[in-house]
Amino acid sequence: MAGVLIYSDKQNISLELLTAAQLLKNGTGAKINALTVNNDEQAAILSGSGADVVYKVTDADVSLADSNIIAEIVKQAAEKAEADIIFLGSNRRGKELAGRLAQKTEAGCLTDVGGLALEGGTIECTRNSLGGATVARQQITTSKKVIALSPHSFEAAGSAAAGNTLELDIMKPDITSKLVEVKNRSADAVDIQNAEVLVIVGQGVEKDDLVHASAIAKALGGEVACSKPVATDKKWFSEDFIIGLSGKQCRPQLAIILGVSGQVQFTVGIRDAHVIAAVNNDENAFIFQLADYAMVADSKDVLAGLAKALS
Repeated sequence: MAGVLIYSDKQNISLELLTAAQLLKNGTGAKINALTVNNDEQAAILSGSGADVVYKVTDADVSLADSNIIAEIVKQAAEKAEADIIFLGSNRRGKELAGRLAQKTEAGCLTDVGGLALEGGTIECTRNSLGGATVARQQITTSKKVIALSPHSFEAAGSAAAGNTLELDIMKPDITSKLVEVKNRSADAVDIQNAEVLVIVGQGVEKDDLVHASAIAKALGGEVACSKPVATDKKWFSEDFIIGLSGKQCRPQLAIILGVSGQVQFTVGIRDAHVIAAVNNDENAFIFQLADYAMVADSKDVLAGLAKALS
């Protein structure tokens, strides 16, 4: 195993990738290389957190949103580092990058990987399978591998002996696509994956009670999230708020789940929460099989009462 290259434009994700790369280094001696693009602060942090070599690309003409150009830069960095394994973050931008990069490098590719293990020098990846109903252990059999790891699957790397930092000159390819415009995220966008507390509402919650859900989340220092139908069918929230297979996988310290039946498409996104408290008026709701604390009650009553108690 020649080496591993990690890349994410998100600093917190890149530190998690560094922890995953350390697993390979401990097991095989693989060299850990990191890449940053137009981010000197991130380069310094990665260098002081366990990366053997950090390759810096500085080019004002390169946009991080242009996945075609970024894929070419990551490819060139991997070639320079002689890295046959590339770790990316499995967020929206990272998954697009993974596909482009796999095509450019003729590598096998897996996304949404939640765990890694070394078995006889072979990397085994843990991923949700069959719509989240089960967990599969899969391997990439090609010599080159692109693996996108789900955010929060690993702890962020801490400080370590400083590695080397090198400037990387890139050769810009002829690109047939053109980045026309970059728009800022909407004002209601939220990062539910980094929230320590989530108040999650489902179809059993009435729209008038969302104000109580927001008040509870604010009082607990958390965020509001929702099941998919609440966003896609009822249009109460944007897709940034969705928990589950079609949304985000979250690992908060506390998840308060109200009015959600608990189908597997939802639970796959929250089952790794440290503590789950569920409220549903159906005593046979599937969500209770996942919950640490369960209450058979009307979500409307619980929301109003809890919001008042925390005010």
